[in-house]
Amino acid sequence: MFDTLQIAVFAGLLVLLTPPLGSFMARVFAGERTFLSPALGPLERLVYRLGGVAAEDEMNWREYSRAVLAFSAVGLAAVFLMQVFQAYLPLNPNELGNVEWSSALNTAVSFMTNTDWQGYAGETTMSFFTQMLGLAVQNFVSAAAGIAVFLALARGISRKSTDLIGNFWADLVRGTLYVLLPLSLLLAFVLVSQGVVQNFSANRAITTLEGARQSIPLGPAASQIAIKQLGTNGGGFFNANSAHPFENPTPLSNFLEALSILLLPAALVYTYGIMIKDKRHAWVIYAVMFAIWAGGLGISLYSERYASERLFNGMPLMEGKETRFGAANSLLWATATTAASNGSVNAMHSSLSPLAGGVALFNMHLGEIVFGGVGSGMYGMLFYVLMTVFLAGLMVGRTPEYLGKKIEKREVQMAMIGMLAPGALILLGTAAACILPAGLSSLSARGPHGFSELLYAFSSAAANNGSAFAGLNANTPFYNLALAFAMLAGRFVCLLPALAIAGSMAEKKSAPPSSGTFSTGNFLFAFLLTGVIMIVGVLTFVPALALGPVLEHMLMAKGLFLF
Repeated sequence: MFDTLQIAVFAGLLVLLTPPLGSFMARVFAGERTFLSPALGPLERLVYRLGGVAAEDEMNWREYSRAVLAFSAVGLAAVFLMQVFQAYLPLNPNELGNVEWSSALNTAVSFMTNTDWQGYAGETTMSFFTQMLGLAVQNFVSAAAGIAVFLALARGISRKSTDLIGNFWADLVRGTLYVLLPLSLLLAFVLVSQGVVQNFSANRAITTLEGARQSIPLGPAASQIAIKQLGTNGGGFFNANSAHPFENPTPLSNFLEALSILLLPAALVYTYGIMIKDKRHAWVIYAVMFAIWAGGLGISLYSERYASERLFNGMPLMEGKETRFGAANSLLWATATTAASNGSVNAMHSSLSPLAGGVALFNMHLGEIVFGGVGSGMYGMLFYVLMTVFLAGLMVGRTPEYLGKKIEKREVQMAMIGMLAPGALILLGTAAACILPAGLSSLSARGPHGFSELLYAFSSAAANNGSAFAGLNANTPFYNLALAFAMLAGRFVCLLPALAIAGSMAEKKSAPPSSGTFSTGNFLFAFLLTGVIMIVGVLTFVPALALGPVLEHMLMAKGLFLF
């Protein structure tokens, strides 16, 4: 009963916070004055002067794309160099050495693409300097870059007869200064009050009650944890991520961190409604996202209950779960983090019941659109929106239109690339790992569970999620390089088509709606959109899921296990 109440409060708060936060962000990105302008306005203008940026000078989609690519390349190089020269840099009280090059490259790509996949143990690998100036900074700017691309697409859809879609540098600065930084400061203070560590102390050696010696890791964790959740990043300061008591010490910290995962992606849906001047349509998109997320959570809860009754006479399956907060909190977190391209964990997903693990996989297979990453979730969802409108137009024999603009060959091609290319990366990467000795050598399990480990790794990388199934040793040259490629391609194979659509849509003229215009603000559109999302996901991934979590569930139902 308490678990049900907590999930209801979680969902209710998420919905209630969406309009005010979404409205605030719409004002920020329109360059309007907000309550933060007196304090942050001078800092914003200073950043523009130092960077030589004229915020009022807008870009076309090609210029915007070049700015995104150049900024991302600089971030990747900076994080890589910090790691390979870490031993010679300051703020390294634990005297950690340089990071091996393939792991450093994987990590640099991971944090630049907002994936935050980690094949290493944070407390024994990364110095405070690397954690703060490298990883935490990328947590801010990679999230802000995703928001910027969404804003460019929203402007392209809402504007007409122009080739201008905004200024990337202005969008990046405003997203960081007015949205991510204030919310992260607020959350970090709350987390510190709950016991999350925030200091510059070296690891502390203690004697346990059993008389053993143990090293307790410390460091500036709270500041990184706040932005890792709000920016849908997910990289943990400690190896155990949010299952570590220094990252997530209390029920309140657990609730707030989980809520933070979905907060900004959900609010950006409302921001989109304001930008296109159609809040009703935005709420329809929001309802589809919410329904798919809630359905996945329901399946996960059922699967855990079925498994506990089948195997342990109703006793909860707590191996690998968050024992402090209960199995339901582990499932709530797992469905939120895989739906939102966050990747943080407070339990080991390898320990989920088979269908619950399958839900986590399927959330990523849908393209991280429920609610998806900050910014990236919305532009990913808009691929499906455009495809739904296109198919609906074909069915009724009319030229497909979206918000008064014709959807033509170019938009459909770009949307198809954004929808299907990540799936190709996932399936091809998994297939390669299944047949190459270097891929199989890292498995900890055989049979369907072992296959799920491989499928999860490439799903997490290509979908820019960053969570791990656990059990697979991914810190090897093969996985470091293969997953780095999947993360890099998965980010830009969606981002660049989104900008291309933005440029194409901005140049179009719009026509007023007529009696034959297909409405995008009603239940029928929600039904069709859900159908398109599920059909694409099912047709692409059900064969792979059948070999992993579905087969494992069927074996479990018969009392058979294969490890």
